[in-house]
Amino acid sequence: MRTTTGWQSNAEGTFALDRVTIERRDLRDDDVAVRVDYCGVCHSDLHRIKNLFGEGLLVPGHEFTGTVTEAGPAVTGLAPGDRVAVGTLVDSCGACPMCEAGQQNYCYEGPTTTYGGTDRVDGTPTRGGYSGEYVLRAPFAHRLPDALDPAAAAPLMCAGITMWEPLRAAGIGPGSRVAVAGLGGLGHLGVKLAAALGAEVTVLSRTADKAADARALGAADVLTTDRFASPAARGRFDLVLDTVPAPHDFGPYLHMAALDGTVAVLGYPLPATVQIMDLIHGRKRLTSSGTGGLRYTAELLEFCAEHGIAADVEVLPSARVADALARLSKGDVRYRFVLDLADLADLPAPARAAA
Repeated sequence: MRTTTGWQSNAEGTFALDRVTIERRDLRDDDVAVRVDYCGVCHSDLHRIKNLFGEGLLVPGHEFTGTVTEAGPAVTGLAPGDRVAVGTLVDSCGACPMCEAGQQNYCYEGPTTTYGGTDRVDGTPTRGGYSGEYVLRAPFAHRLPDALDPAAAAPLMCAGITMWEPLRAAGIGPGSRVAVAGLGGLGHLGVKLAAALGAEVTVLSRTADKAADARALGAADVLTTDRFASPAARGRFDLVLDTVPAPHDFGPYLHMAALDGTVAVLGYPLPATVQIMDLIHGRKRLTSSGTGGLRYTAELLEFCAEHGIAADVEVLPSARVADALARLSKGDVRYRFVLDLADLADLPAPARAAA
């Protein structure tokens, strides 16, 4: 086994994470070891650190970039020194129809998640990218294009791909009309990507406070809550990307979807209710998706490199992870926190091992 250092949640569910020693497996034939350079802080990390799903102690982090330090003997295409990006998945069965289609995120046997999952070989828990090193199967480490800054690219591996898959599934391109509800870590990337695909983009917001930001990101318009039910808004959009990370009514967004239009719920994947009549009028579709598979993730990275797209980030040393989490819980970030893990090498050795 090899060891590294990382940040682990605590039994109280506070944002003051504990610095612990983490065991990583010795490399298997098709593994790579990655020095984690930058790791994004996702809103889902907040839920899981607070033990919302009863998972216990976790080392969070599922959107990170880094550098390959070692490769197993069967690895091709990656070598020590290569820059890579890793997302929410680190393994899957590889044989089911979903995996064969490049949609490992929907693996019929269940994908192995980057943290809070279970290794398919030895049954050990997976621990995430709030750490100095990660070991994973090489196919799940994407080469990071030279054109992308590693800190700003880290959120592409969760927030970015979460926006990209529904945009591609809906066939968004020139002439499409896309609305993005919520201008946060997910939404700001939704605006950038939809605009780069050639769509006319509108941001849906409670107030006009972020109108200037929305237009700077590529939006053509901002529609505030008081205009959601207006005749001009009805049936206006081919796709609504709903990134709101709290319970809310889907009705207003379905009202704004066009004939055969789609509302993709991406920010609140928890139990919710919907009025079927909201779907009937206009043959609306209410759907969702979970991050992305290898095929679309590779496509996303190439597209972002070609179009100069990355997240708008605030980079903090990992020792300030509690500050990042507390501010994120208040919405005090534009638009994604990213932890710089380089400081782990300079901090004193942690007092205990990960639980």
